[in-house]
Amino acid sequence: MNGVLAPAVAECHSMRAAITALQSKIAPPVFSPDGNADLALLRALYAVGRADLPLGRLFEGHVDAQQIIGRYGSPALRCEVAELARLGAAFGVWNADLAGEPLRLEKARLTGGKAFASGAGILSHALVTADAEDGRRLVLLDLAATAPEIDRSWWRVVGMQRSETHLVRWADAAIDPAALVGAPGDYAREPWFSGGALRFVAVQAGGVAGLFDRVRDHLVEAGRAEDPHQAGRLADLFVCADLAAAAVRTAAAAWPAGCDPVRLAQVAAARLQVAQLAETAISIAQQAVGLQGMFRAHPLSAAMTDLTVYLRQPAPDAQRMRVGRAAAERRLEPAL
Repeated sequence: MNGVLAPAVAECHSMRAAITALQSKIAPPVFSPDGNADLALLRALYAVGRADLPLGRLFEGHVDAQQIIGRYGSPALRCEVAELARLGAAFGVWNADLAGEPLRLEKARLTGGKAFASGAGILSHALVTADAEDGRRLVLLDLAATAPEIDRSWWRVVGMQRSETHLVRWADAAIDPAALVGAPGDYAREPWFSGGALRFVAVQAGGVAGLFDRVRDHLVEAGRAEDPHQAGRLADLFVCADLAAAAVRTAAAAWPAGCDPVRLAQVAAARLQVAQLAETAISIAQQAVGLQGMFRAHPLSAAMTDLTVYLRQPAPDAQRMRVGRAAAERRLEPAL
């Protein structure tokens, strides 16, 4: 993690405290046409992912929630959320419906659940989507006042355990109408919905750099960095990490300049590039470190399994189709 962020989280005793410490160093801006501000935020997310992918996942959700509220919330709510964040609140966005039990909002009461609720039990506030009579609505929940039932038995995966991604349910929970954010359909409104994926792509690209860091350190400490085969693997890992970072920069540069179809295609292309480079980097890292890297105590072990799980974002085929259509229509062209 870079020199600004590392001291902020070094002494933290919990994920919540780490999110708060990062918040104190980075004021997450609304994802706006200001390309410089956006790139600064993406670099911060990249640095967090490079050091700790589960923390990067949660901090990206914390930023996402604040950006959505900054874009669609009332002035009073924006001020309230900014003050809560300053005082140590940790936010997240829970959108994936629980199979057979989608979250519904009827007469100011919530019933149903969410899957893939990252940070359940860690976050203080969650921005959830719920089906209401007038459409899909955003609701900001104080999780202490409107506590869900958390099912921790489900999240049994090889990586990202520390992200605490669980199933959550509410049963006829009363909410304050003031907790509604924006208008029906705001959550999926473009270009922000698809374009916002660039934040988690930056975290994933940081994860690829994290593989490079851990393999390099292992080879140097083991006195094997001068071996020609290992030097070649390290060179290949550097190329993967460098290209992943470049893909994020390219998409970020296109964001303020292009029309929606082009910039969304650029983000989709960055997602594909980073995912492919990450898969290659994981294979190279395994070859370079060998069996030692598969022991739980080795720093590479968690870095590989966390990245493997985090890469499995929804709808990868849809992103490939978006890039393919844009290429066929000459909206995406290779260029130097």
